[in-house]
Amino acid sequence: MIVWQRLWRALLRAPDLPEGFAGRLDPGEDVLAVGTLARQGYLVLTQLGVWVPEGDDVRRIGWHWVSKAVWDRTALLLTEAVSDGEAGDAVLLADLPPRRFPLTEPGKVPEVVQARVTGSIKSSQHRELPGGGAWFVQRKVPGRDGVLLQVRPDPGTERAAVATVASEVAARLRQARPS
Repeated sequence: MIVWQRLWRALLRAPDLPEGFAGRLDPGEDVLAVGTLARQGYLVLTQLGVWVPEGDDVRRIGWHWVSKAVWDRTALLLTEAVSDGEAGDAVLLADLPPRRFPLTEPGKVPEVVQARVTGSIKSSQHRELPGGGAWFVQRKVPGRDGVLLQVRPDPGTERAAVATVASEVAARLRQARPS
């Protein structure tokens, strides 16, 4: 079986997992790109997300949790979002501080990140709310059908207003979906 997997990857030019990679890919999760980090370790990109170093371990960030990714020709600057609550079917987001991943060998990492992050976004719209505004973003979740409504408030926006509007928008989207 392993011989066939290697042959298949070679035919598709899919990169292998780096030796010593500490993560466990899900069944059917394929490696799309690998970048060698300057200090040590790798960024491993799959159709489900980007595997990043986390101390002595690694952790996958799903593409739908990547708020922003910038390639500056030497490093990938990645901003990860986390859930800051729910409002109906909508997920309220907060961004973690950006993390910088210097790459000595980026391979196809910049291209794959750009394609996967932008490809996960079905629609985005900014809406003015009391105290500021919020971004309403419908995103595809890798490995699942349908979309997820994510709402990222601007700094200073009233949380109650964001939650109310997010819940209303999520309900309207649910009603508009074909059964």
